[in-house]
Amino acid sequence: MAKASHRDSIIDAGIRVMFRKGYVGAGVRDIAAEASAPLGSYTNHFRSKEGFASLVLARYFENLKVAVGEALDDTSLTPRQRLRRYLDIITARLEQDHFTRGCLIGDFSLEAAPQSEMLRSQLIEIFAEWRAPFAACIGEAQAAGEIARTFSPEDLAEFLLASWEGAILRMKVDRTAEPLERFKRIAFATVFEEQRS
Repeated sequence: MAKASHRDSIIDAGIRVMFRKGYVGAGVRDIAAEASAPLGSYTNHFRSKEGFASLVLARYFENLKVAVGEALDDTSLTPRQRLRRYLDIITARLEQDHFTRGCLIGDFSLEAAPQSEMLRSQLIEIFAEWRAPFAACIGEAQAAGEIARTFSPEDLAEFLLASWEGAILRMKVDRTAEPLERFKRIAFATVFEEQRS
């Protein structure tokens, strides 16, 4: 009987450890221990920390896309409401962890991108893919007269995600929802203000 592979559990453990210790601080021993896997399992499956981190980032983004779909594909809501719904879903997820962890995409952008050209390139691709459904939703909101056409949907999607990442960084310092809620209050009262008929 073949031995069970620890590959997936090690990648999932890598997400948890990299949230706690960052890209630089996460060690192979920490990750193997988190996965309850022998140290050799890590070295058998992954040739480098950079390559492993790339898989961790891809897994994290796949999970994040579930939340994007849950919010932005919900046609029972108006496009503007869908944008707000996404931010509320993420806020609830962060609250479950007592606001101690943020977004691995943002964390890697700060810590790994300056050290790894491969990870920096992957992050560029992730941001482009992440932005696309938000731009489409914003375009729908503009077409419906919900959001002003002052800026392009792509620029507004970039603004939304970049500003949200900044709010998450502040949240990690304050360990409260207030930076997230402040962003939502201001963004939806200004940039994403509902158009009056």
